Amino acid sequence: MFKVLSVDTRVRMVELLKQRALCVNALAAQLGITPPAVSQHLRILRDADIVKADKQGYFVHYRVNETTLAQWKKLADNVLSPEGS
Repeated sequence: MFKVLSVDTRVRMVELLKQRALCVNALAAQLGITPPAVSQHLRILRDADIVKADKQGYFVHYRVNETTLAQWKKLADNVLSPEGS
């Protein structure tokens, strides 16, 4: 989990996708990086089940997998909380 989100661009992508579903080109424009770079980051996020892809016509829109984020938040809270809390 920490390794996947250790890259600032991926964190920014997740923050954008929490607001609404976006396609690769929209993410690239908002992040100021190339569509191929966005696709590489999305592959890593998909492999970690952080984002889901929904094909809509010719475009694929990506959105956050809320279930996975909730599980990861719980895990991070447990790992980072003081013992006995």
